[in-house]
Amino acid sequence: MDRVNPNSEPDAQKSSTIESGMPPEHQGDMPPQSLKQFNSKSVRRPINQKGCQSQSWRRWLVLGPALLLSIFGINEMWSVFAIGEMTFIEYIIIVLFGLTFSWITIAFCGSIVGFFLVIAQRRSPPSRLDTKLVGQTAVLMPTYNEEPDRIFASIEVMAAAIAESGENKAFDWFIISDTTDPDIALKEETGFHTLRKRIGKTTNVYYRRRHKNTARKAGNVADFCQRWGKDYDHLLVLDADSLMEADTMLELARRMEADPDSGLIQTIPQLINGTTLMARLQQFATSVYGPVVGTGLAWWTHKEGNFWGHNAIIRTEAFMSSAGLPNLKGAPPFGGHILSHDFVEAALIRRAGWSIIIASDLHGSYEECPPSIIDLAVRDRRWCQGNLQHSRIVTAKGLHWVSRSHLLTGIMSYLSSPLWFMLIMSGLVLSLQAQFIRPEYFTDEFSLFPSWPRMDALRALELFIFTMIILFTPKVLGFLSYIANKKLRKSSGGFFRLIISFIFEVILSALIAPVMMLIHSGAVMSILLGHDSGWSPQRRDDGSLPLKSLIYRHRWHMTVGVFLLTAAYFNSLALLAWLSPAIAGMLFSVPLSMLTSAWGIGERVKKWKILSTQNETERPAIRQAMDEMKVTYEKAIDDAPNLAEMASNPKWHAIHLALIDRITSRPRGKVNAVEATAAMKIREAINVNEAVEFLNKPEQSVVLSTPALFNALASLPNNKNNTDCIKDVF
Repeated sequence: MDRVNPNSEPDAQKSSTIESGMPPEHQGDMPPQSLKQFNSKSVRRPINQKGCQSQSWRRWLVLGPALLLSIFGINEMWSVFAIGEMTFIEYIIIVLFGLTFSWITIAFCGSIVGFFLVIAQRRSPPSRLDTKLVGQTAVLMPTYNEEPDRIFASIEVMAAAIAESGENKAFDWFIISDTTDPDIALKEETGFHTLRKRIGKTTNVYYRRRHKNTARKAGNVADFCQRWGKDYDHLLVLDADSLMEADTMLELARRMEADPDSGLIQTIPQLINGTTLMARLQQFATSVYGPVVGTGLAWWTHKEGNFWGHNAIIRTEAFMSSAGLPNLKGAPPFGGHILSHDFVEAALIRRAGWSIIIASDLHGSYEECPPSIIDLAVRDRRWCQGNLQHSRIVTAKGLHWVSRSHLLTGIMSYLSSPLWFMLIMSGLVLSLQAQFIRPEYFTDEFSLFPSWPRMDALRALELFIFTMIILFTPKVLGFLSYIANKKLRKSSGGFFRLIISFIFEVILSALIAPVMMLIHSGAVMSILLGHDSGWSPQRRDDGSLPLKSLIYRHRWHMTVGVFLLTAAYFNSLALLAWLSPAIAGMLFSVPLSMLTSAWGIGERVKKWKILSTQNETERPAIRQAMDEMKVTYEKAIDDAPNLAEMASNPKWHAIHLALIDRITSRPRGKVNAVEATAAMKIREAINVNEAVEFLNKPEQSVVLSTPALFNALASLPNNKNNTDCIKDVF
């Protein structure tokens, strides 16, 4: 950017007034909903009575066979042990098997339905609406210490695509920030001014950074609704890594307007931009297997779908009137703010009489994924806490039983790991008992025959094969539906490369699965012990870590692997063979984590077109545009002023003040310790630069978001004479 004299007027100052970051507020009510009480008479009457009701036969077609399969599997496990006298550990195994086996039968049955629907959709894509939009949609992109260049580049390309369609007046764009890092906050302001300078004349774009990020993302969105939500018919909620094609956004808004009973329409995001091996595994799985599983789920849940927190459109009236989240009694991890808000919001909206739809036929909705096992573990630790917290919500009054099933599914997605681990350990104990503990052939009760501990080995083998079929069928069906499509097959490297990719994914996922099982088991244990997860920003690209750090993070996984190896070896080679896939993943967790997180290895596999997908070889145009636009924002943000420069230059000072979010008055006597400390440090400093050096990161963040403190900092003398070199980033 060109350097200018600081006394010259920036573009943002050429008008007589400085434009605020947000439009005028119109306060609206979003009352917290009760989980203990619900008046069924308060449920709204659907405008289209039939269109708001689900078809019950769909549930019978999926859940009925799943129930029968579960009963069959549990009965077979019972029969394995029933030929002899049952022991306590055998009863434990039957219970654990029943819980884990029943969990996978639903996905099995749903994927069969999804398979045929996906085949049909790919042969004849569904028609799209083309009506003119009459309502207003607010596109919300919440962000928390994310890379600003990525955020503002994606907003610009999406807004530009909407403008090309001629519907740009129907969409307003909001970056609602909860960023706490002061350096990133200043970069966000620079990115916003660059964005507004580039497209602000034709598109409404706004930016707000909250003073306090109460209730995290859910609180961020609720704050927007209470202050600006009344002005909008719909909210299109994104994540910081979201990207959506214009056709998809327009279709979501049109479907909302066409169906007055729809409260929320959720797309199924496709993972993109994966370079590391771990990211590419997830990307391949969601592209190849995901459509079958997701389409089956969307079909049988029908009007009782779910919300995954982003890449979805919400009717503002439904959200504000029925989805206000209460605080749970007690302290985290089970009390306080509801962490995984999305499932709960969907359940509350459905409870109020609105339909929740998963639009499995809509493509062009994208997001990114964690680049390593460690990053996946960090994200899943937070998700695990949020889903286990749903154990206090699943019994809430008035919820639809399918909504409760979504909450239970979320809970089981993490509880299944310790259950599987307990099942493995119980089987190991049973084997060791048979090997080393002398059986009691004759009990105290009179009998002419000895009591032999017996197990039907053939039936056990058959049950194992049956379980593997249930477990892997969704993958196989997804792969068959993908490879059957000529266009998808060609774009992913052809028939043989797809076969290699499928085998590679299955083997690598099988090695990673026991490590993730232990990670999830540890997360569940940590939560049960009362540890809160906190809130950390997610890494998006390179997931590599130093070897020392990987050894530390995987130390317990390797320890468990050594224990299982030793126990199985001294029991029997047959048991060792059965456990070898799980043991191998645990023992080699460090090199496995290192290889799957390395950018270079992932790039090499990408060149070989292994784990390749259509969205990678035929990059979506909007993704290509975002990458090109990102360079522009990288340059602008590199020239962002630091805190001292922002406070020292009157022009930047005025621009920043216009962007500071409104602060509610605090009660007298309740002093914020960080604010008080920052004020004292500024008072003791002799100039701006010294004050900035005194302030730590949290204090700098508070200064940036508090007008009085920022003005106090700006009132200090500036001891540098090089302000002429401040760059005109605006």
